[in-house]
Amino acid sequence: MSGSDPRALSRALLDLCRGRKLTIATAESCTGGLVAAALTEIPGSSDVIDRGFVTYSNAAKRAMLGVKATTLESFGAVSKETAIQMAVGALEEADVDLAVSITGIAGPGGATPGKPVGLVHLAVAARDGRILHKECRFGAIGRSQVRQRSVLEALRMLTEQARGPKPPAKKAAVTSLAQPRVARSPRRTAVKRRLVKAPTKPKTEK
Repeated sequence: MSGSDPRALSRALLDLCRGRKLTIATAESCTGGLVAAALTEIPGSSDVIDRGFVTYSNAAKRAMLGVKATTLESFGAVSKETAIQMAVGALEEADVDLAVSITGIAGPGGATPGKPVGLVHLAVAARDGRILHKECRFGAIGRSQVRQRSVLEALRMLTEQARGPKPPAKKAAVTSLAQPRVARSPRRTAVKRRLVKAPTKPKTEK
């Protein structure tokens, strides 16, 4: 299998997930659905691929994946923090075993101080709580090349997570960075159970 062939990587990943009974969702920004397209190009991928989110705008990241507005304001759309929240949000929304996210600056414009063209953040969240993050700096190699190389990295990261410990049942708790749960406070007074005395049966005369 070639490490630079998206079709070969996709096929191997799908076979691995199929054998381990794992399902996948994607959350993409700068790649615009290319990871989902690479995976669904393989016949029979429907037993592994559940859905894909294309969240190009910040509003879409918030509405569809639960990315916090404070995260976007503090770290920006192209950041480790946003990528992780995108992956965790997709995992929770789709109720799958693995979810991958990609957010980056494909170019030729969009660069800001400290965030050049070619900067891409990827994350893969697993149902058992494992989270894998990677920062790539591809450079100004052209918009198409940044997007294609991002797809390859996403497929490799998904494969790495899929080879890990088999996730537990889908309803297991996941440490969410997207939408933290508020713990329920225990009741202060226990409910008293009333003991009901069963009526005695009258004795039957013989």
